[in-house]
Amino acid sequence: MEDSTNPMAGLDQQQQQQLVAGNAGYENNVSAPAPTPCYDDLFPALPESEPPRFNSTLSPSTQNMRVGSSIVTQVFIVASGERKFDSDKFGEGESLRTCQSIMKETNAHIEISSGKDQSLTFLVTGKVHEVMEARRKILVHFQTQASKTINIPRDHHRWILGKRGERLRELERTTATKINVPRINDESDAITILGTKDGIEKAEHEIRTMSDEQSRKAFERFNVPKIYHPPFILGAYGENLAKMMEETGAKINVPPQSVQKDEIIITGEKEGVLAAKARIEAIYKEMEKRCTSVGVEVVRAQHRYVYGPRGSTIQEILQTTGVSVEMPPSDSPSDTITLRGPQDKLGNALNVVYQKAHSIRTEVLECPQWIHKYIIGREGGHIKEFSVQHPNVHVEFSEDKIKIDGPPEQVVIASEELQKMVNDLTGRLRLAEMVVDPVHCKHIIGKAGSNINRMKEEYDVQINIDEKSAKPIRIEGPAEGV
Repeated sequence: MEDSTNPMAGLDQQQQQQLVAGNAGYENNVSAPAPTPCYDDLFPALPESEPPRFNSTLSPSTQNMRVGSSIVTQVFIVASGERKFDSDKFGEGESLRTCQSIMKETNAHIEISSGKDQSLTFLVTGKVHEVMEARRKILVHFQTQASKTINIPRDHHRWILGKRGERLRELERTTATKINVPRINDESDAITILGTKDGIEKAEHEIRTMSDEQSRKAFERFNVPKIYHPPFILGAYGENLAKMMEETGAKINVPPQSVQKDEIIITGEKEGVLAAKARIEAIYKEMEKRCTSVGVEVVRAQHRYVYGPRGSTIQEILQTTGVSVEMPPSDSPSDTITLRGPQDKLGNALNVVYQKAHSIRTEVLECPQWIHKYIIGREGGHIKEFSVQHPNVHVEFSEDKIKIDGPPEQVVIASEELQKMVNDLTGRLRLAEMVVDPVHCKHIIGKAGSNINRMKEEYDVQINIDEKSAKPIRIEGPAEGV
């Protein structure tokens, strides 16, 4: 499906689409069109203001404080796998109304674009509190949401709420979540957090930290470097932490991977708290002495086979070898995977990582780019069905190629199936382009799209015309119809 795009500066090589660009896809009918609002109507520019005027008698430090800008810009991305999809074409219908509503409610200015991989990039500008609130609302509407209920003693709820609910609202803004605390006359201990997985983790960590601080039992807060948390204190699949809590009876709060904090908090009976702290510090001191690290270069495309579904493979490697596997951040271009553990165990772990990384096969098929959308299907229907049939195979479309990788035997089967689809589509369908003076386009389209719709129906083809530019008219469909 073709879209008319307005690339956003700074996002090169990414097929992007401004939220309000009015366009026609390869299957879009133009009957009875309604006037399409332009970008300036929907997203008016912020009014220009004169430079601030200050009393010349103010001190330089005071003047600097006065002229400091309170306007910030934040860019964040909603990955394709975490994105909500609505029934309308992106940038139209519900998604358009949602962004308009958020801008009106928060006074923040929002620009949005869609990448080739269907991820969404948001550029939000405004005052800090406006941007934070707009970000929270955007994630609620455009990113898949989860919920989690945690039990916190009722007498701790008031500390979570803060004066007039200010602490709770600030926590919601910083974690981009919605937190429901029971009313004062409600006997429930349950607090419900709604938001993204990372946001829920961060909010839960902060709530539990506040609750632990208010606990009348023993309380210990101490720091252990973050690199030792997941592999050695939590252990593979969290087994070490679960065992410590069971044996000591203490509650141990270790920050999740998404929270970059070194602190560990332990609450419970005094004896159990001290025992748990002693065991954690012993693990830390031992691993600090014995641990070393080594970097392994693995092609970025193969990292997912080392990481595994939801990190299951690196947990398996930690469990079987006693060595931690640390992946580079998702937004980093680095190919380096770090192994951390006792020197005598690194060799075995290195072999396992290489085995996991190279246990795949990659095939590349030649396929004209305009054919891709027919393989993908309406709203991704065909490729979703293909993925269900071949769950361990990854398919990537780029330019005039289709890349397939996964377990060797499964890649062979998937490649043969895709090649048959490519051969069938290229044998039946044709693409033709015609250069026509834009002044004639309205006559070709006809009143209310009558001419263009008649031709589409009569010849069973897709016709894409851009009235405002000199781009060629594209005709796609069965060879005889084209």
